[in-house]
Amino acid sequence: MRIAVFASGRGTNFASIARAVKKGRVKAGLALLVCDNPRAGVLGRARRAGVKVALVERKDFSTKAEFENKIIQFLEEEKIDLIVLAGFMRILGPGLVAKYRNKIINIHPAILPCFKGAQAIKDAFDYGAKVTGVTVHFVDEKTDHGPIILQQAVKISPSDTLESLEAKIHKIEHRLYPRAVKLFVEGRLSLAGRQVKITAPEAPPAPPRGLK
Repeated sequence: MRIAVFASGRGTNFASIARAVKKGRVKAGLALLVCDNPRAGVLGRARRAGVKVALVERKDFSTKAEFENKIIQFLEEEKIDLIVLAGFMRILGPGLVAKYRNKIINIHPAILPCFKGAQAIKDAFDYGAKVTGVTVHFVDEKTDHGPIILQQAVKISPSDTLESLEAKIHKIEHRLYPRAVKLFVEGRLSLAGRQVKITAPEAPPAPPRGLK
């Protein structure tokens, strides 16, 4: 299986997935980074990891459809099976989502459906929530809406600052996202409406009995 990561920023979630692939915890190929920001830190991470980079800037295309068609061209050339959104700061259009239906996953720094949008950590903190967390979900045509794969709660303590809460959230992200990718790669996710079912891993075969 071949994976493409979409990212626009520092790339810490990209790095966590790259480590999981390198160490064999995720048995797949990290084939492509798609990035729309020439100044993104993730570009250096990808090059150091030996991952092919597709830098596709929106300003170079007159329409969003043309921009995404160029991205699809890269995905097809690399025979991508799974798209992992890791801080990609653009909403995917319906054409790309439809073409890769149930093959795009995203991570969101809140317990969906609460605190959707780009400022989820700050929104939860400012709201005075006692608990927030991390959600990994399939991507559909609506923002932060697709079926949920994994979630983990994070307690907001009275001593937390926005910075300390962000650090706690990111720590969970870096554990949860590779786990979700692993489940997809192993074929252990199935969809029934909005319900994502996770099947148990197959048990290893029993060793042969010794001769009497």
